[in-house]
Amino acid sequence: MTAAFDCVVVGGGPSGATAATDLARAGHRVLLLDRAGRIKPCGGAIPPRAIQDFAITDHILVGKASMARMVAPSGKRVDMPVGDGFVGLVDRETFDEWLRARAALAGAERRTGTFERIERDAAGTAVVVYRADRNGPERRITARAVIGADGARSGVARGEIKGAARMPYVFAYHEIVAAPPDGGADYDRARCDVFYQGKHSPDFYAWVFPHGDTASIGVGSARKGLALRDSVAALRAQTGLEGCATLRCEGAPIPCKPLRRWDNGRDVVVAGDAAGVVAPASGEGIYYAMAGGRHAAEAVALFLATGKASALRIARRRFMRAHGRVFWILGIMQYFWYSSDARRERFVKICEDPDVQRLTWDAYMNKRLVRAKPIAHVRIFLKDLRHLFGLAPA
Repeated sequence: MTAAFDCVVVGGGPSGATAATDLARAGHRVLLLDRAGRIKPCGGAIPPRAIQDFAITDHILVGKASMARMVAPSGKRVDMPVGDGFVGLVDRETFDEWLRARAALAGAERRTGTFERIERDAAGTAVVVYRADRNGPERRITARAVIGADGARSGVARGEIKGAARMPYVFAYHEIVAAPPDGGADYDRARCDVFYQGKHSPDFYAWVFPHGDTASIGVGSARKGLALRDSVAALRAQTGLEGCATLRCEGAPIPCKPLRRWDNGRDVVVAGDAAGVVAPASGEGIYYAMAGGRHAAEAVALFLATGKASALRIARRRFMRAHGRVFWILGIMQYFWYSSDARRERFVKICEDPDVQRLTWDAYMNKRLVRAKPIAHVRIFLKDLRHLFGLAPA
């Protein structure tokens, strides 16, 4: 049987839409399947590297931040100016749809539906089963390859990838509110505020990110049973944003560790949240999702050209070669610095250091570890040791 599509991409977020766009531009027959009404809770920050690599046009940005403010448990504030350039901000409701529309313009076919499972026909070809309506009949489409980009609790991953069901999560919740006027409620449309306070999250952080005429106010935590809505309500009261009109409320699990394997050794590969590529400590996901989607598209293109299932392994290999060390370092940071308010206090204190600020922004904006400034790294290492052993002033 000839498959109806070269590839079915399940999930139309940044990862899936990027993969569909790349494959369609390469001339492949692509179906992009996405369920309706899905908006992921997200601060919406994207670095210049993402804007450059994925041709994100200026009109889709709802804000440009030139500073981040770190807030310690004591209330101490440390401002970290970006310097040259800016951090772009997007609203996921419009940004994700823009990416899906771009995939369609590239030649991908779009369908709205909920993924159910993958079956096999008599020839062993993948058959993607989905429903266009929740209570409607099942529909089937054949594909030579499948990319699962359907989120942290990916049905594709759980059905096809060993160990996917055991992926650890942080749970995130945010509220999109009407932004106050400039200068109101200590709110700045050019500043991202990050709250490292255990009263809001005992193991992660809370945030207030500007989105132009709106703002994202949210919190993340892996602590089961934590009342995230109450945490956001407390944060709104603390920041003077409790009177702002609430426009949307969204919650979802966010993965916090990449899967050990991203393919099924046959014809399926996962990407984005389905592969677990949200950065530890920072929770950044958009850039890494799009990068993962691109690598998945590269792997599928090679698989389609060669027929070798081993080609699908390059998606994880290339991603981890580029970003694995950063994820490892951020994981250690989260494990140690987020474990108590005393350590969070010291973490924010470290952020006052000019070397830390300079190298942090360079790594974030350009998505690479800075190797050209060894003296700065030595200074930071020595300062970190002082904080770790409690020898630095609070």
